[in-house]
Amino acid sequence: MIRKDSTICAPATPHGGALSIIRMSGPEAFGICEKIFFPADNTTRIQEQDGYRIVFGEIREGSEVIDEVLAGIFRAPRSYTGEDSVEFTCHGSSYVVSKILELLIMSGATTALPGEFTQRAFLNGKMDLSQAEAVADLVASGSKAAHKLAMNQMRGGFSAEIMRLRSGLLKFASLIEMELDFGEEDVQFADRYELRKIILDVKELSDNLASSFRLGNVIKNGIPVVIAGKPNSGKSTLLNALLNEEKAIVSDIPGTTRDAIEDTIIINGLEYRLIDTAGLRETNDVIENLGIRKTHEKIQQSSVVLLVDEVTEPVEGINGRADDIRKMISGTDARLMIIVNKLDQVPQEAADDLSKKIYTDIDESLLFISAKELTGLDRLKRVLGRVVDKERLNKEDVIISNLRHYEALQQVSGSMSRVISGLEQELPDDLIAVDIRQAIHYLGEITGQITTNEILGNIFKNFCIGK
Repeated sequence: MIRKDSTICAPATPHGGALSIIRMSGPEAFGICEKIFFPADNTTRIQEQDGYRIVFGEIREGSEVIDEVLAGIFRAPRSYTGEDSVEFTCHGSSYVVSKILELLIMSGATTALPGEFTQRAFLNGKMDLSQAEAVADLVASGSKAAHKLAMNQMRGGFSAEIMRLRSGLLKFASLIEMELDFGEEDVQFADRYELRKIILDVKELSDNLASSFRLGNVIKNGIPVVIAGKPNSGKSTLLNALLNEEKAIVSDIPGTTRDAIEDTIIINGLEYRLIDTAGLRETNDVIENLGIRKTHEKIQQSSVVLLVDEVTEPVEGINGRADDIRKMISGTDARLMIIVNKLDQVPQEAADDLSKKIYTDIDESLLFISAKELTGLDRLKRVLGRVVDKERLNKEDVIISNLRHYEALQQVSGSMSRVISGLEQELPDDLIAVDIRQAIHYLGEITGQITTNEILGNIFKNFCIGK
């Protein structure tokens, strides 16, 4: 719902801190502010203040002082939303925050919807739609890599690439439209060699951006690492050791873990989602079988599978379980790492002999650890830290992490393939123009140059209130 004429307010900080910020934006922001905010010098008028000013004073209800606050003044268009805005910095008491919001609403403001401040920033031309989406990603970023990804997009790195593609297509689309207007005179305004060149450029870049989605998605949402294996192999002990806390129950009784247990760790600036799963075995226990079924689902959704086995197990069993996992992840991009646990229970010579008999593929890793004694965990973290293409991440290449962008780029690539095929077959210009216009449309949807209320609603409903 777009409400351009109302003045909105909301808390911009979570409950529980020493200080809180309450935001207000809209045409009546300064007038509403003057109804409840009284500067300490008794002479300052908010309506007369320049932008980028902070004024100290009191929030009052009648003669009662609610709190001493700082009021930050931002004049349109030089504000986050592009509108007149005020930000109150008050004490973090839940009563104080709710009371100030109550006074603002009683004075004419309206409670902001999720993402409405950023939506107004988009509507007022302060940022494009992909940059607006990056704001939510920045708020949610839980690692250095996710932060870098969101900051690059918010600063317009992705938008600049899309604008370049769209500009080139628009140029040729207009020339082809002119040719259609002069169809009877058999004139050609668009150089077919240049057109093919720009089409190939657009397809290559859209394919490259789309191919970055897998990397961007795992950076944004965390890299799913499934800890799998037979019961009592030490999966839960390994999870606890990596997290450095007692997250999962550890027991000698087989089948203790019956549901997926999940938590995150940061390795080299990347977030890894560790998922401890039910042990893989044949059982008549209905509940345990449900857990095993969920284990299979998690394995197929993973980026990395840590197959945990015991150093005292026969090598045939270890290789057999590894083959089972390979079949489960066949056709996916998941990587298998074979983790032989309980190294503390055998001499090193026995472990060395076993390592020669365990089969690993060229892209797989074999590590010997003792989760109980914390042996080999540093090496395990180092190997995990190499499963992501850090080289591409460290470059300034644009990486996308948004499913909406990925789907639009796939549509652009398909349109460009049809244009290339049409040029080779010397199809009529009007057929070629249809696919060019379709690509322009999808590129415009990414940045918001072409959008609908439905698209905006789906995007901003996932924002937090106050942003």
